[in-house]
Amino acid sequence: MYSSDLFDGRVALVTGGAGGIGRAVCLALAQCGARVVAADLAAAMGPAHAAIEPVSLDVTDSGAIRACVDHVVARHSRLDILVNVAGVVSFGSAAALSEQEWDRVIDINLKGTFLCCQAVLPLMRRAGFGRIINMGSVLAKNGGNPRPWINPQEQDRASNIAYGVSKAGIGAITAYLAKETAACGITVNTVAPGPVASDMTTSFPDALRELIPVGRLGCADEIASAVLFLASPQSSFITGETLDVNGGLFVD
Repeated sequence: MYSSDLFDGRVALVTGGAGGIGRAVCLALAQCGARVVAADLAAAMGPAHAAIEPVSLDVTDSGAIRACVDHVVARHSRLDILVNVAGVVSFGSAAALSEQEWDRVIDINLKGTFLCCQAVLPLMRRAGFGRIINMGSVLAKNGGNPRPWINPQEQDRASNIAYGVSKAGIGAITAYLAKETAACGITVNTVAPGPVASDMTTSFPDALRELIPVGRLGCADEIASAVLFLASPQSSFITGETLDVNGGLFVD
């Protein structure tokens, strides 16, 4: 358990702050003393906490991102931590995937993550400090959870290739930015969840749940704990890494 003053004086921006994982991250940071801006398309649904301010943000709009960062700095005079949680899921086979759906997933998950990183880097460089935590996925590594050679219907109900590619790209963003910014006191890392109980995993096939060695889906608070570690002083010698939180579903 982290202390309530771990992030005293720190300011965090969390994209996707109204979703399950994003909300858990916002609350965890706030409970450890950070001032948190929870940015999401559904800003009004943000978590209720005195230290959390919900704002509206479309992560595919670079102008809106810059305006959001400017708002954070105007209000708090700094921005120390960026957590990129905003994302969408997509289901089905590669054969059924439309070009429009591919573009939607890549724009939100991958381009959105890069644009948010790009927007905060000048601030963090000037400050000589920063923590960026991106949200990856086990699906960036394992080729997808479904076993269509056993049951083709598993593919229809599970995340598709566009989602996996977007999350693999986030790993590349993390690796590149970690090297570019290490000398500036900035660390950049990825948390890669396995299946987490949320609105996005309601259709997750029961047969695939049984493949998780710990015997259950993860919970949002467990992902938030990994984010806290990577944002904390205890992780200052860790950058460019992917922290897997997947119950043993995929190990490397």
